[in-house]
Amino acid sequence: MPVNSSVNRRIRRTIGVLAAPLPVFVLALPVAHAAASAGAASARTAVAGTAAPHLAAGAVRTGAVAADTPLTLQISLTPRDQAGLDAFLRNVSDPASPQYKHYLTVAQYAQNYGATDAQISALTAYLRGQGLTVGALTANRQTLAVSGTAAQAEKAFGVQLGTWHADGRDVFANTAAPTLPTDIASIVSSVAGLSNASLRTPSYHVQSQSQAAPHAGTVLTPTKARGGYNLTSPIAAGDNGAGQTIGLVEFSAYSASAVAAYNSKYSLGAAAATVVNVAGGTTDTSGSVEDELDIEVDNALAPKANVKVYEAPNSDAGEVALYAALVSADVPVISSSWGEPENQENNLTSDDADFKEAAAQGQSVFAASGDSGAKDDGSTLSVDYPASDPYVSGVGGTNLTVSSSNAWSSETGWSDSGGGQSDKWTTPAFQTPVNTSGHREVPDVSAAGGDSSPWYIDADGSWTDVWGTSAAAPNWAAFVADYNTAAAKASKAKFGYANSFIYTVARSSSYNTDFHDIKSGNNGGYSAGTGYDEVTGWGSYNAAQFIANKL
Repeated sequence: MPVNSSVNRRIRRTIGVLAAPLPVFVLALPVAHAAASAGAASARTAVAGTAAPHLAAGAVRTGAVAADTPLTLQISLTPRDQAGLDAFLRNVSDPASPQYKHYLTVAQYAQNYGATDAQISALTAYLRGQGLTVGALTANRQTLAVSGTAAQAEKAFGVQLGTWHADGRDVFANTAAPTLPTDIASIVSSVAGLSNASLRTPSYHVQSQSQAAPHAGTVLTPTKARGGYNLTSPIAAGDNGAGQTIGLVEFSAYSASAVAAYNSKYSLGAAAATVVNVAGGTTDTSGSVEDELDIEVDNALAPKANVKVYEAPNSDAGEVALYAALVSADVPVISSSWGEPENQENNLTSDDADFKEAAAQGQSVFAASGDSGAKDDGSTLSVDYPASDPYVSGVGGTNLTVSSSNAWSSETGWSDSGGGQSDKWTTPAFQTPVNTSGHREVPDVSAAGGDSSPWYIDADGSWTDVWGTSAAAPNWAAFVADYNTAAAKASKAKFGYANSFIYTVARSSSYNTDFHDIKSGNNGGYSAGTGYDEVTGWGSYNAAQFIANKL
């Protein structure tokens, strides 16, 4: 069959809305001037989590950024007491611990691990002393919005900003890692917004009009998908996600009428999604089908859940703001289908801090593993980000077949399902029983996303087949919303930090009933097999069995 797609991209997520911002603490004016003067004269230290951004091979330098160019930055603050946070995460993830699944609130996280008043005041004084405007601080006390001109940013962070023509775009970027006065540098983990070279792309494919026949295999409707993953029995269907919120990471706006048409066609009764604008939101609609796919999959599988679409600019600063907003709002279930090759990511440090906070707060975070097989960067064995972060559950793609009664029949690993070994993260503790590589491996789980089991959706007003790991991530998010509804009714703990719980369940005696172990298929670098593998992870879920066995 033809391998045509109008969109074949990896999408990245950035968490939005600086919810309930805490006040920014500022020193008195004379002290601020003193701090600025002292900072200007002191030695400088590179900001640990920020380097010069990745530029595509062949990028051509075209000049310098005009001094009066406005910039919007997101400053990530270094979390406190990392050893204490690591100890807490070990205990909250250990079924034998009294702290198991007793997660923190945002306020508790901020009090224990967020920046102190003194740190915020010192940093604010320095930034204002350089002429920058200091905006809102997120509720977790971990991200600070800052704005100013290019000249002010260059002075404050000791960088030069240049312009390039790369990959058909005119971009700007810092030519070296930013620095800060040594007495300030330890407060800051990274600075986002000194470059606009990085773009997040979505992992979906759309059947074009030139592709004549429908796909062979299972074209997914709500009925077929719910039947295939056993979401039809009373214990799984329950109230279909009632009382739960799913947060979607999006860098594009979308057509609400397309989503409404999908809900109407299948009589889902789902409420309209709510858009949460982060860092100004976005007017870009180039990834609209990604938003629509995510929302429609969640409406199909958890129609009573509250879907919030977090929209931010497709930029490093937008991404940082988006994830900071999601964790500051403590959204229970998060799904992201936007990403980029891990070895091209600029926000590893700041994003990881937010994902770690999400784990401590019991938020379940899922991310598409990408649609480039074992070579996410197109040329070398590599993996997609943020699926590769240890506190994110990477979701691979499969080809699903259902019976005439819409029950699960078989499933194979999709040839383009992203997966492999990270070159940024070592093997996390939850993965050591099945991973001897020394590297974090992805994906963790999988669901229908292959070209033989596409979703039939309304995409910008056209009904068509759409597939990719972008369909698999919201599938798992919807299941977790359904699980959480059943858990609340049974007065049991929510799904919580997903990787910890998934690996605990997968290594239990009920694995072969809770999951569909997918044993065939390969992604060009790895093969599916019994148990965990780098194509399908632990496999897809059997909702009714999973819920019955764990609640």
